[in-house]
Amino acid sequence: MPDLRAHGDSDAGEGPVTMDKLAHDLARVLDDAGAARAVCVGVSIGGYLLWQFWRLARVRVRALVVCNTKAQADSPEARANRLKVADDVLQRGTEPFIEGMLAKLLGRSTCESRLDLVDAARRMMQKMSPHDIAQVQRGMAARPDSVATLKDINVPTLVITGEEDILTPLADAELIHRNIPHSRLRVIPRAGHYSPYEQPEAAVRLLRQFLDALPPA
Repeated sequence: MPDLRAHGDSDAGEGPVTMDKLAHDLARVLDDAGAARAVCVGVSIGGYLLWQFWRLARVRVRALVVCNTKAQADSPEARANRLKVADDVLQRGTEPFIEGMLAKLLGRSTCESRLDLVDAARRMMQKMSPHDIAQVQRGMAARPDSVATLKDINVPTLVITGEEDILTPLADAELIHRNIPHSRLRVIPRAGHYSPYEQPEAAVRLLRQFLDALPPA
């Protein structure tokens, strides 16, 4: 599992964390692992970077799993809001951003009944500095529209979303599914934007079924 720049223990580097930078990072991770091809799984921003990775190095993708993501670029309003968020977090710190995002990232069921998961998600997000969050927001604001790219994807693809995802709802997953030939769409109940984190057993079961059905490499 790559430690994406500006997430976990990796810093953001210089400038916005663009999808192109993340795609080239993924290529270097595969090189370091000696993996010529791989099944690539991306959640949220991981889906955004995988569209770019497909454009960069599709021969290295054996199959795709995209979870809780979308193919469209931000609208002008959404782009402006991301840039405002980037400025705000540098001025006010990360706490207001994190507290405001938790209810959007986690499903209603999780927020009501799994306070342990809410607290763990909060601690995970608190590892990011104001600079990290700002540069990720700026990078996502600059990402290109990838809807046209979907029609070129010719490897087995699984699309997963959470039943309670309000950031990338079912309509976004359905758009991806309609445009990637022969893709599969699955919805995880009682989960929001972090569906593999909120319902790991259901997510692993879907992933295992998909991987077991792949043709030999």
